[in-house]
Amino acid sequence: MTFPLPRRGLLLLAAAIAAPAPATAAIDPARAAEFIRTTGERLVGIINSRAPLDRRRAQVAEVLRAAVDIEGVGRFILGRWYNVATEAERREYLRLFEEIIIRNLSSRFGELEGVRFHIGRTQTRAEDDVLVSTEVVQPGNPPFALDWLVAQVGNQPKIVDVIAEGASLRLTTRSEYSSVISRNGGRVGPLLDAMRQQVARLSAQER
Repeated sequence: MTFPLPRRGLLLLAAAIAAPAPATAAIDPARAAEFIRTTGERLVGIINSRAPLDRRRAQVAEVLRAAVDIEGVGRFILGRWYNVATEAERREYLRLFEEIIIRNLSSRFGELEGVRFHIGRTQTRAEDDVLVSTEVVQPGNPPFALDWLVAQVGNQPKIVDVIAEGASLRLTTRSEYSSVISRNGGRVGPLLDAMRQQVARLSAQER
């Protein structure tokens, strides 16, 4: 089972990140852009630091937990299967989901060293969220675009989707998770097994 990431796995992974809890109000575009700027700069600082791996992973986890509504994201991606899962499966799913988000970034520290990013335009959408465009620059590679969808959740800005090369990561991941469950008779357990395997693979890649 694969989990699509921005080219060379950049910044938040955000892979799989995204899924809005209901926004409480429209978010100001300037606030959304500043949120992406500060979050991105914190992550870039961690990636480019010389701190031990365990410390950098812990710092990444702190940033991502503050920037992403993990439970809302996870519930959206699991979709209708959330109501099929047992309470124990839900807890394990959300634990694994958070771990994958963190490991997707920490497993790529080495290849992401020297990364920089620039804030581009912002655009308010009909859903009262804001699309913040960025250009990511990585040594030895051409720049590429990542768009971040930011909503106000619980009076705080949160990343609710990442658009990488025109593809919504939350929708792509939701489709993939649903496919795994459907192929296994509507059971959530096989998805959890696949997620555990991915955590193990990502852990082995850390350096």
